[in-house]
Amino acid sequence: MKIVAVNGSPRKNWNTDALLKNVLEGAASKGAETKMVYLYDLSFSGCKSCMSCKLKGGKNLGRCVLRDDLTPVLDEVHASEALVLGSPMYWHEVTGVMRCFIERFLFQYLNYDDPGKPLSPQKDIALIYAMNMPENMLEGSGYLKKFSDYQELFAKFFGHCSVLYAPETLQVKDYSKYHLAVIDGEARQCRHETVFPLECQKAYELGVSMAMRHAGA
Repeated sequence: MKIVAVNGSPRKNWNTDALLKNVLEGAASKGAETKMVYLYDLSFSGCKSCMSCKLKGGKNLGRCVLRDDLTPVLDEVHASEALVLGSPMYWHEVTGVMRCFIERFLFQYLNYDDPGKPLSPQKDIALIYAMNMPENMLEGSGYLKKFSDYQELFAKFFGHCSVLYAPETLQVKDYSKYHLAVIDGEARQCRHETVFPLECQKAYELGVSMAMRHAGA
C-alpha cells in the first residue's frame, strides 16, 4: 500500500508539515510505502479548462494533459491507494497552491455525462488543516462548514475521506518580536507544547488506520 502526502504549506518543519509527517509515520509503522510532496517546491498552474480530459475518443480521458512539475505528482497520486492533503488556512481557505492542486486533481475525474459516477479510482483520502483560528471560533467563522464541504466533495470522488484539524497553532517562535499583540504568545506556546503533540498523535493514528484499511490489499 502506498500513501502520498501533499503539503500545501510554504513552511517546512512547522505545523502542517509535522501533522503530515505523523500521518506518514503512522502508515509506515504498518508497512505502507510513503512519500511527501511539497507543492511550494513545484512550478505549476491550476486547471486551464482546456477540456482535453473530457474529449470523446481522446487518449487522455479522465487525466490532466497539462505538462509541468505537477504532472508526475498527479500520476503518482493516481496510482496510490491513499492520499493525505495538508494545508494551513489562509484567509478562510486552503493555500493558493493547494487550491490549484485540487483543481487539477479533481477536475480530470469529473464526469459530465454522469456526475454521480466520477472517473476517479477508489482511494482513501484524508484532509489535514492547521490554523491560527481559536477553537471556540471555528463554528462561527464558517471553518467547520468549509471542512465538511471539502470532506463531502472528496468522498463523492473517492469513497472515503477523513478530516483532522489543529486550531490555534504556533505562528512564530517569539511573539514579542512581531506586531501580533492580539495573540497571547505565552498561551499559544503553552498550547503548542501541550495540545499540539496530542494532535500529532491523532495524525499518527490516522495514518495507522489508513494503512490498516488497505492491509493485504
